[in-house]
Amino acid sequence: MKTTKNTVLITGGGSGIGFAMAKLFSKNHNKVIIVGRNEERLKEAVSKLNNVTYIVSDITDAADTDALVQEIKQKYPDLNVLVNNAGRAILHNFANEDSNAFEKASEEITTNYLSVIRLTEKLVPILKNKPESAIVNVSSVVSYIASYALPTYSASKAALHSYTLSLRNHLKNTTVKVFEIMPPLVDTALSKEIGGENGIPPEAVANDLLYGLYDNSYEIHVGATEHLYELFLSSPSDALNVLNG
Repeated sequence: MKTTKNTVLITGGGSGIGFAMAKLFSKNHNKVIIVGRNEERLKEAVSKLNNVTYIVSDITDAADTDALVQEIKQKYPDLNVLVNNAGRAILHNFANEDSNAFEKASEEITTNYLSVIRLTEKLVPILKNKPESAIVNVSSVVSYIASYALPTYSASKAALHSYTLSLRNHLKNTTVKVFEIMPPLVDTALSKEIGGENGIPPEAVANDLLYGLYDNSYEIHVGATEHLYELFLSSPSDALNVLNG
């Protein structure tokens, strides 16, 4: 997959991993559109980057998603890379009576899984018309190995992983390549309450994505994910214990 002269849409691109990806793509002579709900954050992000524009949109909202797709068709018909990066992670414990697990799971599954399916489905026709295009789903090591601290987030990422496998198979005879990048703990605002300061920098995820695209590595294991994945293959219980300390 080429890594320059693309038009790239990144959801959740105003901060964290999405911002790091936008910065690296723009440095490599790509046109980048970042998407998010917070316009002030998007404006600040764009002010720090070159050749990057933004669209305010809540991808969990059907009407917002339709408007986003229409704007892409009108202003960026050359779109050929979609990065589904927007995510939601909530720390909670099923044993607590006030866990509100259903509400938390609903929010995570909508953001991390269902909204990805909706946006991807609407943009696939555009991507299929390009000589070379890609869909990148930002998953996680917890798609294989559940995090006890993030039980329903883990479930949502496991669903995203399964969906990605099927999507790749269904698009195998088209020009659309389907990638999945699986970071371990990353130091972002999203992971702050679970010790994100101990995680890898988001720039490391962006770098590995660029290398993975160039090498056509469809499942990209970032940092400690590679070791944990190998351990998972040999002993799922050991991998579970290591991930959960």
